[in-house]
Amino acid sequence: MTKYKADSSWNIAVASRSFSRHPVLREELLARYPKAIFNDEGLSLKGESLVSFLSGMDGAILALEPVTEEVLSQLPQLKTISKYGVGFDKIDLDAVIKKNIHLGWTGGVNKRSVSELALCMMLSLIRNIDQSSRKIRDGQWKILPGRLLSNQTIGIIGCGHIGKDLVSILKVLGSKILVHDIRDYPEFYKENSIHPVSLDELLAQSDVVSLHIPYNETTANIISKQRLTTMKDSAILINTARGGLVDEEALENALRTGKLAGAAFDAFAIEPPQSKGLIELDNFLSTPHIGGSADEAILAMGRAAIEGLDNNQLPEKGVFPQ
Repeated sequence: MTKYKADSSWNIAVASRSFSRHPVLREELLARYPKAIFNDEGLSLKGESLVSFLSGMDGAILALEPVTEEVLSQLPQLKTISKYGVGFDKIDLDAVIKKNIHLGWTGGVNKRSVSELALCMMLSLIRNIDQSSRKIRDGQWKILPGRLLSNQTIGIIGCGHIGKDLVSILKVLGSKILVHDIRDYPEFYKENSIHPVSLDELLAQSDVVSLHIPYNETTANIISKQRLTTMKDSAILINTARGGLVDEEALENALRTGKLAGAAFDAFAIEPPQSKGLIELDNFLSTPHIGGSADEAILAMGRAAIEGLDNNQLPEKGVFPQ
């Protein structure tokens, strides 16, 4: 398998704002690639601004910057893209393959950071923590009874790196766990006494539904208006995966009418979200895409991205990345 191996003469650009601000990651990258440049202005780079920043570069470390065919067509020198983080829905893999650009990518590098955030959101909603805090700030001392997470049926959609890690955490609590994935993981299911179910079964039976799947043409609005109606009125929905997986307008209506008890999102179809209707609801909890933003995860993602400048390969649909 052909790989590009960067050397100290390569021109490397770091578009990620988080990586660029991190002193340890900057030092470690510069020690290997002294000519590296960083996004020191903290710009949200896309389109022409991304092309301008990456012009003349041999390698790039990217996070959420959109990598389109139009962008790549203007970067003939670019040999390698190394991913800071695990999501690759912002990368046009067909265009990357067409341009013979290699990808550095490490799956699961931030899994514990994301799974802990999902757990935090579950507990906050199931115990009415956020709502209680808001009421106290508003001068109301009111007890809002909650439920034990350990007594709930938790449905995990997507049993990849993060889904599996969340299973390991929830098992300690004694929660009943349902999983759904288009891939089969028989050894993992057997080891954890889990029986995979269909998506419709999971939605109908779960008290808590947590999304851990990528965004693509098959998962766009996978939690549709119709599927929201199949969930329990007392259920809560957690999305720490990607925006665009849930019909946000339908979700807002379900939360307003009591068709769903609560929801929590770390990712939105448009970021930051443009509609205030959803995020202002008392039974909706939101965070600004911080799933991978634990200190330990940032270091791990950054070091994996540095390593990806050497350890990379041409993407292969359904094989790498996945």
